[in-house]
Amino acid sequence: MPRHSPSLDRATPGRIAESALLLVDEGGPEALTFRALAARLDISLASLQRRCTDLAGLLDLCTDHLAARLPAIEPGTDWATATETRFVALFRLLAAHPGLLALRGTRPWLGPNLLARLVEPQLADSLAAGMNPVEAITAYRRMYLLTLGSASFVDHRDPKAAQAATRIALAALDPEEFPALTGHLAAIVPAVTDDEVYYGALRQLIRAADPRRAAAEESRR
Repeated sequence: MPRHSPSLDRATPGRIAESALLLVDEGGPEALTFRALAARLDISLASLQRRCTDLAGLLDLCTDHLAARLPAIEPGTDWATATETRFVALFRLLAAHPGLLALRGTRPWLGPNLLARLVEPQLADSLAAGMNPVEAITAYRRMYLLTLGSASFVDHRDPKAAQAATRIALAALDPEEFPALTGHLAAIVPAVTDDEVYYGALRQLIRAADPRRAAAEESRR
């Protein structure tokens, strides 16, 4: 029988993902290397590569590990409430890990947990609420892109630093060329890190897509 390797026990998908996320959260995107991760897990580089062959696979593992934390929605929850709950949870997960967002770039956010906890139930709920397939996927994509973009825009873990950087950049502009930007710093700078901007935009999209609203408007015609 082949000898059992204790290092492979330490290199479970969950431990790999958690350790990789800690590296990125503590040191930024550049801190995530296979050597650093193997050292964090106390395993050999070869053992880690048996579990995760490349950076793309490692990032997929991390994102799907996070997606497992998305909430399961109780059956019978109304469409608007279920939709807001899912996307707000996704936003908070993503905003908590800006380094991972930077590393993934334009790679698609797909994986078994994301599909099972967000995409499939959201589309199924939308179809059950009366949307046709095109309406359902369009509504999903609008809310998904809003969420991904809002989470990626700044480091939500350090709003003071994000506001300071924004203030410095805008203050350096020529007031004659950019009067709107330089003349309203007191309003613009706090908005950069105001999560209520995201929540308000999400609710607007939900209201616009809500099948109950569309049915009520149709009945009044």
